[in-house]
Amino acid sequence: MDWKELAKTVFDIEAQAILGLKKQLDTGFSEAVNQILQTQGRVVICGMGKSGIIGKKIAATLSSTGTASFFLHPSEALHGDLGMLRAEDCFISISNSGETDELLQLLPHVNKLGLKHITLVGKRNSTLAKYANIVLLTVVNLEASSLSSVPMASTTATLAMGDALAAALIEARAFKRSDFALFHPGGNLGKRLLTQVEQLMQTEELPIVPPTTPMREVLWQISKGKLGLVAICSTQNELLGVITDGDLRRALEEYNGEAFFGLKAVDIMTQNPKKITQEASIAEAEQLMLTHKITTLVVTSDKRVVGMLANHQLKF
Repeated sequence: MDWKELAKTVFDIEAQAILGLKKQLDTGFSEAVNQILQTQGRVVICGMGKSGIIGKKIAATLSSTGTASFFLHPSEALHGDLGMLRAEDCFISISNSGETDELLQLLPHVNKLGLKHITLVGKRNSTLAKYANIVLLTVVNLEASSLSSVPMASTTATLAMGDALAAALIEARAFKRSDFALFHPGGNLGKRLLTQVEQLMQTEELPIVPPTTPMREVLWQISKGKLGLVAICSTQNELLGVITDGDLRRALEEYNGEAFFGLKAVDIMTQNPKKITQEASIAEAEQLMLTHKITTLVVTSDKRVVGMLANHQLKF
């Protein structure tokens, strides 16, 4: 058996399950987003088994992105946890069959409290679909295992629908990176979002030279600085350009040895280089480096160079 081919089949089936959601989307999705936005209480997500596991992830995503949410286990709800529900909450049920007994037993209580009920369900004519206020279909034609009773593609599709809801709510609430960081102060991402460039940047022995610097001195400074570049600055320390290792290699290819060493820094510097302010977050610096495929950023304040930040300095 070629297990790699089996894995590819699983990927294909689950990818098709997600793509199939696009055809199932109707006005219910926007209604669900608007209903959650109007909810004064919490979003309560409920599901059994694998659907419950997916529900926990959706609840966690919503909670971390500005939508108060928690997961309610349906069996525990039937044995006392129903007291956690409030009239101002929004109830989201998850079930592929739409006939999960524990969820159906909760419906009278959900209705009695007057909760708006959104269901993520895999069967269009199921009981949950019939009694919910808003239906988000997650129908799949095929599970990713020869045992069709094992939920794979269906849980993948449900998770994708939950992510779509979360993404829409993030946009609607104008939820920002800084907001996300407040909910993740102890995580690695939170640290990157909350830590400012000035806290990690190098401020001493910076490789800075004036534009008239001979090429031999440029080579010495870039080697001494060990940051892969040298900044070209005015007498007021304003950034005019940079020379990187790559700039030096290209100049060596263009000029012979004698001509190369007759050059000044201004002759080969890159003007208007990528830079960042000291108030910016480390996450912004990392993204800038990644986008422009660079390893070091010059840090400026009012056009003046105040530091440098290299990617090897971003370790937490």
